[in-house]
Amino acid sequence: MKLASSALLLLSITLHAFAQTAPDAAELTKLLNDFLAGASRNDAAIHERFWADDLIYTRSAGRRVNKEEVMRGVHSAPAPKADDPKTVYTAEDVRIQQYGNTAIVAFRLVSTTEVQGTKVVANLLNSGTFLKRNGKWQVVNWQSTRMPPTEEESKRELAAAGTAFQQAMSAGDVDKISALTVADFVWTHGTVQMNRKQLLDELSSGRLKFEKVDATKSSISLYGETAIVRGEWTGPKPARYTLTFINQAGAWKAAAMHSSN
Repeated sequence: MKLASSALLLLSITLHAFAQTAPDAAELTKLLNDFLAGASRNDAAIHERFWADDLIYTRSAGRRVNKEEVMRGVHSAPAPKADDPKTVYTAEDVRIQQYGNTAIVAFRLVSTTEVQGTKVVANLLNSGTFLKRNGKWQVVNWQSTRMPPTEEESKRELAAAGTAFQQAMSAGDVDKISALTVADFVWTHGTVQMNRKQLLDELSSGRLKFEKVDATKSSISLYGETAIVRGEWTGPKPARYTLTFINQAGAWKAAAMHSSN
């Protein structure tokens, strides 16, 4: 028993020494930063270099994927438009523990998306297991966990999303409305119901016009990943509205709107 305890102690000291020294920390840090910069622009070559063929990736949404599925998503992403929301990924609080040809890289991923001139920030705790094979570090396992924003942060983001949505409606900006709503968005006004495609068609044709929003009469109720924004339109035809938002991958998007004169 004493011999076994001594062996375990020696192993613990050895592993601790590896973790403290991390001789490849600079190389791993650069690899991570280069990857995040490439991921911000959906660079397929960067993804191919970063992920090992035997990758196991557990997404923050609770889905497990392999490299083939990751690359399929990268290649199938539509080409970005000039006015699309832009997301930039950076790493904070990076910790590296190295055990010979294996290393653990843990960090806080900061996702910053600019929507209608407003920055929406999401934080995720990420950790990756890197393996050095044939002189090259690659990720064989990845885990991502979304950090919940504070209530104050969520309400600030919701206020910005609500304002951007209403401004886009008033301006008839169908591209911005598309970016700020989910695919199955529904607007119910009185007894009339309209889906997103119908709404966009009406706005783009000029048949539908909106009044301005009275920001002093808006309120936000937060329920986890769902929120209700209530407010009023002013003008010749004043109306009250209720917007239902849901959080998708860190961004608030309108799922439904109800309004009445």
